Amino acid sequence: MQKILFIGVNWPEPTTAAGSRIKQLIRVFKANNYQITFASTATPSEFSFDLEKLGIFKASIKLNDASFDLFIKELQPNIVVFDRFLTEEQFGWRIAENVPNALRILDTEDLHSLRTVRLQLFKKNIPFSIDQWLQNDITKREIASIYRCDISLIISSREMQLLQEHVKLDLSLLLHLPFIENSISEIEIQELSTFETRKDFICIGNGKHAPNVDAVLWLKKMIWPLIRKQLPIVNLHIYGSYLPQQIMQMHKPNEGFYVEGFTENLKETFTTTRINLAPLRFGAGLKGKLLDGMRFGTPSITTSIGAEGMSKENFFDGYVAENETDFANKAIQLYTDKVAFKKAQLGGFKVINTEYNVSVLGEKLVNYINKTQKNLQNHRNANFTGSLLMHQSMQSTKYMSRWIEAKNK
Repeated sequence: MQKILFIGVNWPEPTTAAGSRIKQLIRVFKANNYQITFASTATPSEFSFDLEKLGIFKASIKLNDASFDLFIKELQPNIVVFDRFLTEEQFGWRIAENVPNALRILDTEDLHSLRTVRLQLFKKNIPFSIDQWLQNDITKREIASIYRCDISLIISSREMQLLQEHVKLDLSLLLHLPFIENSISEIEIQELSTFETRKDFICIGNGKHAPNVDAVLWLKKMIWPLIRKQLPIVNLHIYGSYLPQQIMQMHKPNEGFYVEGFTENLKETFTTTRINLAPLRFGAGLKGKLLDGMRFGTPSITTSIGAEGMSKENFFDGYVAENETDFANKAIQLYTDKVAFKKAQLGGFKVINTEYNVSVLGEKLVNYINKTQKNLQNHRNANFTGSLLMHQSMQSTKYMSRWIEAKNK
């Protein structure tokens, strides 16, 4: 039995896209009889998955501490998965030194550098450009992390394109792996709430995620007044954990704007709602809120940033809009048009069943891992840049960690 270690910045939560992604990967590995351990330096929150209930071993680890070396030598994993480049920077060199034959996988979740640069430029009202992204220090750190790993999982087809065309990364280091979902059967589709039994709009997202906070602000100030003017008895419900005070204060029932906070029943929340609103003006990766809309038959209105990479056919389960007037008009149209609603709903089911199919993607992931493991030394020999970055002269993160460790003593 192969042992796999996940190292996470946080303990995964079901209310976040990152948490859902980790759960999807865990499900694939469990189905293939891997022994799974999840480790993190963070403190679990009230929203964290009960990993032990899923049959996952949990381990609390420390930053800049030699206790991790003892932990990893005792565990002897065959595979280590970093849940973003930050955990690879912190622990990658320790993995390489203590279990050199372990396959190192970076699950980028999304390209954090892309999300960060888009946010920085958005705040300055500057259009995004590839050059701005490539020159950013975080981009260089993230790309260096990709080179140091044996495989990097890329969730978005757009991000695959950026890495191949503009960074010139070798395809052998990358695996396009979007959302991994069970197929939706005809029986499940028939059991979902109908157009007539659904009502209102929903907007959902973790309040710690800057694109979600901005989306709610844009909705409240610019978009919702336009929708409410045309649909005066329809309401909008804002859901999410960790919503900041500025969002909580927007609760205005007399305006049809309800800030609900955390929802314990995601399925019920979505299946009683007719339309999902995701006005994202910056961000990266694939959007979990749009996936939830697809799964529960709740069509979405989003932006090009939101729809980016969601489907090869450039269609997910609704409409794309770029300004508040267009967004409001399309939201009203989809809310009131049963035929358009049904078409969008079926489009979402199609994407899940064809592009996010767990059987196809799970096999793809496991086969790629097995192939790389069998040929690991040759795989690493072909990655000269990766070996260069592992050289002691390039390992600033290692020596900084050693310095902090010595200082703490």
